Amino acid sequence: MTKSPGAILDGAKRRAQDGSSTPFLPFTRPTIDEETIQGVVEVLRSGWLASGPNVKKLEEALSEYFGGRAVRTQTHATASLEHALLVAGIGPGDEVITPAMSFVATANVIVRVGARPVFVDVGLDTRNIDFEQVEAAITARTRAIMPVHFAGLPVDMDRLYAIAGRHRLRVIEDAAQAIGSTWRGKRIGSFGDLVCFSFHPNKNLTSIEGGCVVGDSLEDMRELELHRFHGQRKAAADEVDTLFAAGKANLSDVAARVGLGQLAALERSNARRRELAARYFSLWAIDAPLRLPARGDEGHNCHMFAPLLPLDRLRISRLQFIQQMEERGIGIGVHYASAIHLFTAYRALGYRDGQFPNAERIGRETVTLPLFPAMELSDVDRVVAAATDVLRRAAK
Repeated sequence: MTKSPGAILDGAKRRAQDGSSTPFLPFTRPTIDEETIQGVVEVLRSGWLASGPNVKKLEEALSEYFGGRAVRTQTHATASLEHALLVAGIGPGDEVITPAMSFVATANVIVRVGARPVFVDVGLDTRNIDFEQVEAAITARTRAIMPVHFAGLPVDMDRLYAIAGRHRLRVIEDAAQAIGSTWRGKRIGSFGDLVCFSFHPNKNLTSIEGGCVVGDSLEDMRELELHRFHGQRKAAADEVDTLFAAGKANLSDVAARVGLGQLAALERSNARRRELAARYFSLWAIDAPLRLPARGDEGHNCHMFAPLLPLDRLRISRLQFIQQMEERGIGIGVHYASAIHLFTAYRALGYRDGQFPNAERIGRETVTLPLFPAMELSDVDRVVAAATDVLRRAAK
């Protein structure tokens, strides 16, 4: 499993105490500038900590970023995805087609609204949904497609919406990792049906925790507002009605202020991510000791860099690779350690080993190497040198 930020910090502290001259390099780390920190202090002093003026400002700024489309924020992207399914009318008896390789939340939200996730395989290098299998998986019960822009690499949006249009399906895009990515020059989120983003600390834009749904339908947006605050609608200060039994997922003003600072720096930080990813590809352009992910074009936001280990040619396991890299002061993540259909909860739905070979192989072999804007190019050199050394020493 991916290490928690706490585990990463503990590792850094241990190495500092050991007197190591080389600082520990985590696989990711958010950058919060001083202006944002001071802005948070101002929010704390204002006395308005729950949803307030900064949430409104963030939604307006995101709307502008996405070309004027409507935006509603939530406390996390899992709520964004679940609420998007609900406003799309997905429920018991419905099927939603989604990739077998993603974070489990992608499938969990489908189950939570009472529908059935119908898994399909992904491309081995892109990690994105296989549209040939999507077409084959459509039945009379299919109501929606939920693709994932894995690591920020956009799926083929033309093909996605052509399929959805032919079969009259809703599309709920899991764009958790894709803020700032583009398809044919258009930002992901600036077009399409319902598009959901994550603002988790390891994403390209963070609000500590948070997420949002982007769309065009004012009816959908009004329903999203109900889902994020108890299903309540106020007609006046002393007149309120609860239309249905919803939960609570409204973003705080503290989180929104962090998001505003991050949004201002997003294009610059994404450009830096692309530079760092290009360095990985350049250094491993010839005779790479592992399988590199799909590179994408300049529209890729390079959320993370996740190659595959050639485990069938190694005398060490993935865990041993991670441990040996940590011994060299380099943190390694795993995104994600299993295809979703192999989890107990989804085996109970009838899924089994061997159904989606690419997703299963990715789950066995994937590792996430350090990639975040505060890194130097020399940090990439260090990772490449260390990984190459570990893998060559472990070759059969």
